[in-house]
Amino acid sequence: STIENAVATGSIAPWAPIESLPLVYIAVKTNSAEAARVAASLRAGLSGFDTVNFIGRDADGPPDPVTDAISFVFDVLPGPTAGDVTLELQSVATGRVLLSRNLTAADSTPSTVEDSVAGILSSAAPASGTIYNYIEQSGLQTGLTECLLLNDKYYLDQGAKTHEAAYRCLENLINRDAKSSLVYSELATLHLEAATDHYAYPAGATIEQAMSLARRAVQMGPTSPYAHRAYGYLNSRLGNSEESIRWMHKAYELNPYDLSMAAAYAYGLIFAGRYREGTPILAHAAETSSAHPTWWDYGLFVGQFMAGDMNKAALASDALQATPTKSHYLAARLIGAKAAGRNQLAHELADEMTVKFPKFAADPRATFIERRYPADLIDRLVEALRAAGLGNAS
Repeated sequence: STIENAVATGSIAPWAPIESLPLVYIAVKTNSAEAARVAASLRAGLSGFDTVNFIGRDADGPPDPVTDAISFVFDVLPGPTAGDVTLELQSVATGRVLLSRNLTAADSTPSTVEDSVAGILSSAAPASGTIYNYIEQSGLQTGLTECLLLNDKYYLDQGAKTHEAAYRCLENLINRDAKSSLVYSELATLHLEAATDHYAYPAGATIEQAMSLARRAVQMGPTSPYAHRAYGYLNSRLGNSEESIRWMHKAYELNPYDLSMAAAYAYGLIFAGRYREGTPILAHAAETSSAHPTWWDYGLFVGQFMAGDMNKAALASDALQATPTKSHYLAARLIGAKAAGRNQLAHELADEMTVKFPKFAADPRATFIERRYPADLIDRLVEALRAAGLGNAS
């Protein structure tokens, strides 16, 4: 029958074209023990990313520029010296190499290979990564891939405009009967942001509505790390820290190769007051990942600050210069500057805080309580801000 033929040739889309995601294949072109380990790790890792469709067989036949426009292949090749493995990510349609990494024998031992591959996949497969960058530069984004790119832009530059663009894109997919749990998990988080940051669109957003979107995401994607992370994140913002950590941990287990899942889990632990557990996981994710969002640095600042390592806390706070729009980031920089003995900078930051965030400067404790920080963290932060010269922080 036609259906059987279509299944055999793989020509039936698992869902509507509006939800099609980049296809990723693996082609192993060398047969060393190291290459076999790298390939096995790649398979395990790729199958856990919600943002790509991993096809567990070789890309067959000559590439078709139209149907393979958003298909990609990881070539596992022999490296320059014995024991090395070279990984190349290519566009199937154009042959363009998007990423090339050489893994030495030390990078692909049974104990190191997962980290090596996690670093590569975390920079290649998410919406912030190499594959989606290529899709956007080539103007190939449609439907879900376009929404995921807009969603990523919002987290890099948070404001009403970027928020509304991402929100409307995902909302449009729901109106077109989208089946992907990603649509619901990412919309749930954006809905929460609308409720807490009081964006005009959508009007009257509530945390309850966000929760129901997140629940729907978990029902639709019982093995989706993104759905579990969104549900965990919403619980943390509601102050249900134990519940939050349970869901974040599940997301982390569902895809240990996505460093952003490890970071979200660690962040959840830190803001539940479990600093000693969370800080090493977050530090490891940040070291393994070449580029990462600023909320990782803020979580690291808090973890190191509460562990009493002020050198590392100050280093983490330095990375927050790129996002000047958040009062708590500025607070972290102020504490970090004071700890590093940079008194002139601390003085300037305290002044900037008073001008930009007068409400926070007058009463930082109220903001931290509203954000549901642990009590010991609030006390230490308020004390440190006062010591750093912030008005009469109380």
